[in-house]
Amino acid sequence: MGRKFFGTDGIRGRTNEGVMTAATAMRVGQAAGTHFLRGGHRHRVVIGKDTRLSGYMMESALVAGFTSVGMDVVMTGPLPTPAIALLTREMRADLGVMISASHNPFEDNGIKLFGPDGFKLSDEAESSIERLLEQEPLLVEASRIGRARRIDDARGRYIHAVKQSVASDIRFDGLKVVVDCANGAAYQVAPSAIWELGAEVVAMGVQPDGTNINRDVGSTALDAIRARVVEDGADIGIALDGDADRLIVIDEKGKTVDGDQIMGLIATRLHDRGDLKGGGVVATVMSNLGLERYLDGLGLTLERTKVGDRYVLERMKQGGFNIGGEQSGHMILLDHATTGDGTVAALRVLASLVRSGKPASEVLHVFDPVPQLLKNVRYSGGKPLEHEKVKQVIAGVEGELGDRGRLVIRPSGTEPVIRVMAEGDDADEVETMVDRICDAVRAVA
Repeated sequence: MGRKFFGTDGIRGRTNEGVMTAATAMRVGQAAGTHFLRGGHRHRVVIGKDTRLSGYMMESALVAGFTSVGMDVVMTGPLPTPAIALLTREMRADLGVMISASHNPFEDNGIKLFGPDGFKLSDEAESSIERLLEQEPLLVEASRIGRARRIDDARGRYIHAVKQSVASDIRFDGLKVVVDCANGAAYQVAPSAIWELGAEVVAMGVQPDGTNINRDVGSTALDAIRARVVEDGADIGIALDGDADRLIVIDEKGKTVDGDQIMGLIATRLHDRGDLKGGGVVATVMSNLGLERYLDGLGLTLERTKVGDRYVLERMKQGGFNIGGEQSGHMILLDHATTGDGTVAALRVLASLVRSGKPASEVLHVFDPVPQLLKNVRYSGGKPLEHEKVKQVIAGVEGELGDRGRLVIRPSGTEPVIRVMAEGDDADEVETMVDRICDAVRAVA
């Protein structure tokens, strides 16, 4: 059976359309609850959300679904995605649910599911839930309906956990840190954790109103935090996305530091201490060739996967790696979290700043990135990458580029767009190559 509901990161869509309705959310609760009803114990699900207006509606629908099949529900309110993964494991729940569309605008929402180990569900588990969604739910008798309650200590539990990710002798006293929470799920916990470790915190993106999540703030809209870091004379800026599983850093000069540089920094620190596992780092095909060359110079590998943090995590678990991520800012540090955690990654960056005693612009410039260009071409239908003329142009570009760079061409998994990325040592050549491929796609699209 094809996947009608689940995409590469749970279920996501525009609220009150398609799969993202209250009716569907209730069915997801019933199907996922049924899938995890195993054994004679009292079953429990932990549900968190970000700050979207539709979160209340989706939460209520999920609660109705889970309780109707006999599962108890614990609601945390707004918390980062990694916090829900953590609490699912710590509270010995059978299942965790995060209601969020991550960095998307407020009109969208999504449902991410975690197993009892705190990891995102496998393809097999999602397929099983898909099959159950197509069947009539197995409702329990009235006496076995689940109970629902809210807990008040979830934020404190998560703050305590992320603070444990840095050494006990590390304090951030003397650092001035701008923390942009994208008006999202971390608007309370991220500034608190960094402040409790001693930093002077300038918080922004911490006034959610239900509709302003990711709007002109956060890791996908960096102009505001860049300006704020420079204006306030801060040492560093920390930019999270709507569900706080993504991190982008701004140095004291207002320059952007992406996930590749952050991975390079953390991997170097772990390698120097003998704590790096797997012999390298796991990233996606989009990570810069400069990172690969830098790691190779240290005798380390860069293992590449398809785009998507779930593929990064799968390879990490297979190969015993403890650091992986994406250029876009997903940082998976398996020694401390089971999924991407922007706040944990931020604390590791701040700890490196403290230990070095150097400005962020020096500490965070780990390698010289190779010129890289990504362009998107929208198409109306069909499969342009299978057209013979497009194949010929791509083959020609690959032949010219040879081993002097990389070419990554892929269809988007969420919209009718072909993504064309090239990188090499000559920026003008890279741009010319990307434009040639884009023109070929447009000609047949």
